[in-house]
Amino acid sequence: MIVERPAAARGHVRADWLDSRHTFSFGHYYDPAWMGFGALRVINEDRVAPGAGFPEHGHANMEILSYVLEGRLSHRDSSGGGGVIAAGEMQWMSAGHGIRHSEFNASDAEPVRFLQIWIQPARSNMRPAYAQRAFAGRERGRWTLLAAPDGAEDSLPIRQDARVWAVRLGQGDTAARALDPARRYWLHVARGGIALSDRTLGAGDALGLVDEAGELALGFHGAEEAEALLFDLPR
Repeated sequence: MIVERPAAARGHVRADWLDSRHTFSFGHYYDPAWMGFGALRVINEDRVAPGAGFPEHGHANMEILSYVLEGRLSHRDSSGGGGVIAAGEMQWMSAGHGIRHSEFNASDAEPVRFLQIWIQPARSNMRPAYAQRAFAGRERGRWTLLAAPDGAEDSLPIRQDARVWAVRLGQGDTAARALDPARRYWLHVARGGIALSDRTLGAGDALGLVDEAGELALGFHGAEEAEALLFDLPR
């Protein structure tokens, strides 16, 4: 079964400093048909104006990943984690039994665009944790492991049996991954255009795959470099 989630159908929240697109229900955007996909609970594409951001607030029992697509994001949290996340970098904050944090655009001149991703943890009320990794300079057409439960391949060590992969594609590039029908998968296009065997996806478009076997084969489509994230999730 393949579930389609077009970019234009996402929830949209806009303020004078924030433009946010919600793949799943979040905050003031609520759609009972889109409450998440297995352990994947949130994918928000946030554009934050220069110097603006999210003031300190609290979360608990959620694995929160922030993947910066453009600009620089400043983070600080009550576990002692903090720093500036640049384009091509991802941060992991495990909210555990409770954490307070803030995110702000690190620039007073340029906007920042990033994906905020929430994954439900396998266990509740663990100690909060934080880490950050740079994934810039990746070879096009090759999958990069961004997050995994064991931190394999120097990925971020999230607390769930889930893996987050990313791939960049340009003219003539292809990439494929084998699908295990005992797992579920969510493919999200972060930028550019992606071609599959029977369809094309643009920035913000997504597909969910359940009970699918064989191979997920991606190709480049469009004029600008493309990037896609693949979430390999438990059933």
